[in-house]
Amino acid sequence: MKAVLALADGKYFTGTALGAIGEVTGEVVFNTSMTGYQEILTDPSYYGEIVTMTYPQIGNYGVNPEDIESDRPFLSGFVVRESCPFPSNFRSEMSLDQYLRKNNIVSIEGIDTRALVRHIRTAGAQTGIISSTDTDPESLIRKARQAPSIVGRDLVKDVTCREPYGTDQGTWDLENGYAEGPKDRPFNVVAYDFGIKKNILRNLTSAGCQVTVVPAGTTPDKVLALNPDGVFLSNGPGDPEPLTYAQESIRQLLGQVPIFGICLGHQLLSIALGGKTYKLKFGHRGGNQPVLDYQRQQVEITSQNHGFAVDESTLNDQVQITHVNLNDQTVEGIRHLAMPAFSVQYHPEASPGPHDARYLFKRFIDMMEQHKHRQQVNKEL
Repeated sequence: MKAVLALADGKYFTGTALGAIGEVTGEVVFNTSMTGYQEILTDPSYYGEIVTMTYPQIGNYGVNPEDIESDRPFLSGFVVRESCPFPSNFRSEMSLDQYLRKNNIVSIEGIDTRALVRHIRTAGAQTGIISSTDTDPESLIRKARQAPSIVGRDLVKDVTCREPYGTDQGTWDLENGYAEGPKDRPFNVVAYDFGIKKNILRNLTSAGCQVTVVPAGTTPDKVLALNPDGVFLSNGPGDPEPLTYAQESIRQLLGQVPIFGICLGHQLLSIALGGKTYKLKFGHRGGNQPVLDYQRQQVEITSQNHGFAVDESTLNDQVQITHVNLNDQTVEGIRHLAMPAFSVQYHPEASPGPHDARYLFKRFIDMMEQHKHRQQVNKEL
């Protein structure tokens, strides 16, 4: 069945329907990962976005129930050059097309994704529409122009959990799959769910944390009532600026408990510390972004998924930049010089990888350990 992808600036591409039949709008972005499409589909950070995969064939190893980052796909639509109808992998339980149909994800294949990505790199990420019910380009372009922008909208409220919950699942290995985390988990961590990925929780659990996940709007008083040794600020979709409730909660928690943020959590921490963010032209999405860690003087290859970045010029002298993107020099990590708080823009929990930045979970553990020790010394004094 014919399908069309149209952009708000008038560019359009004709291809074949994949997944569910229908029509969806969203910001059209691209991801350069060669693998991990199932994790991308189920990452809540993609809520409100139509994701284009740059690798030419997607779906080669099928879909299985283990490689998911949330309970369902959250993106608006999916774009591939070619989907693989006959996947080959011992873990596969269904094809990509079957999975997209099952989860009602409107998608398109058979377009020149190279041309689309080159256009986005030149013109910038923008609102678009995929339709297999209306294939008139002019009609779709008008609809794309009328669709809301991702800027200025609170998308977190649509992806956060409704009630607190706990987790004890550890990281995956080939022989055992997902085992329970270690029995001895001495650190009590409260994780704000702005669109949290399961593999973040698995890494925190495996590092020795007893994790309680709370909704994005949870007040600082309720968080502190859980007696946390640390607070984690999760990834999530869209623009951090409208999330004033989250920014205020972080301000009130700063200095009282160690804080670690990833992606949207990094941006929210930066804003809480007085910084500002801005929208990138086409964002960073993929598994091959080089980042320099100033502290270790080492380069990490990182997984990233964000369309906004922290404005370095707005950070005060109490905030130190710890990591920088070597492609465009954007801020990739910060820490506060007087309070136990740090964050990174990228994803150290990346699944299927790379795993260069897993050390950051140990850094969080060390920070909580030092904070507990200082509290104990102060009590004795």
